[in-house]
Amino acid sequence: MSTLPAPGSVPVTELFRAVVDVPSVSGDETALADGVEAALRAHPHLEVLRDGDAVLARTSRGRAMRVVVAGHLDTVPIKDNVPSRLEERDGREVLWGRGSVDMKGGVAVMLHLAATLVDPRYDVTWVFYDHEEVDSSLNGLGRVARHHPEWLDGEFAILAEPTDAQIEGGCNGTIRVEVRASGTAAHSARAWRGHNAVHDLAPVLAALAGHTAETVTVDGLDYRESLGAVGIRGGIAGNVVPDEAVVTVNYRFAPSRSVADAERYVAAVLAPALAAVPGLTLTTTDAAAGARPGLDHPAAAAFVEAARTATGARVNPKYGWTDVARFSELGIPAVNFGPGDPMLAHHDDEHCPTQQVTDVAAALAAWLG
Repeated sequence: MSTLPAPGSVPVTELFRAVVDVPSVSGDETALADGVEAALRAHPHLEVLRDGDAVLARTSRGRAMRVVVAGHLDTVPIKDNVPSRLEERDGREVLWGRGSVDMKGGVAVMLHLAATLVDPRYDVTWVFYDHEEVDSSLNGLGRVARHHPEWLDGEFAILAEPTDAQIEGGCNGTIRVEVRASGTAAHSARAWRGHNAVHDLAPVLAALAGHTAETVTVDGLDYRESLGAVGIRGGIAGNVVPDEAVVTVNYRFAPSRSVADAERYVAAVLAPALAAVPGLTLTTTDAAAGARPGLDHPAAAAFVEAARTATGARVNPKYGWTDVARFSELGIPAVNFGPGDPMLAHHDDEHCPTQQVTDVAAALAAWLG
């Protein structure tokens, strides 16, 4: 078991560094989960629950409202960037190391507040979960939702994903489709005897290149969409006419659209290309709905006001997909709010200003305290 400093007995920034220094690559979160569980069980005002390497702690003060604050324990693979180190960059102290952005700053804030907010304004469920950085079927938050949906009951949720200490409402949805072309193999020296499947994808690529993405306003936030090719494969050798080729297309769509809406939209954009080349097929391979920001909920409005007052936080849309969508599926409006620049997530040079960790903790404490 990894021993963490007792939350509340040290500054949140010291706890942040200790959390980063416990390796927890997806699938290897047990040591950190054990440390989190032990730290939380030391506080009698918390009921602590566990499912696999997901650890939950909750207050039960009989408040009129319950909120959920969640964050994942795992990171992408380490590349000589653990243990952490403190550095000064552009006049700011930063903590460098794997997970410092995505998202152990948020985890440290959650641990600190779970321990120190003994009598919060709302009852709070703190959720520390595993397997976020890998296939969604393994996601610990999804597993808890399947096994113990009552553990996630609440009226409003915050996901402590990195947002540069700004508030990001909801998230875009995402869908991936494959366009497949079939041809006839032949020796490239006698190409006329075959049919080149790669060439058949030219109208598809042209349609995507000529497409102009939309910006859709949802609950007062402007969500920029994107649609484009993210992969292409075809051909088995340099002297063989390809008999099959596939282009993978990714569409990031505003949370006002359903997955079915997104499928229809992609099909409409590609319809001329599909009509121009007989035999092209379009198949959805992965899809996840987005989440509306839900900023009209009273708890959300109170949180936004508290965060603005405490740190000057702004409200922006979330373009990438996050687990706020899982809360949306449960009927719980949710926003993203955490320390760290998301543009640095997964970088080998991942680093987070320590002041952001302090600021996020102060904003959440002002709202919940």
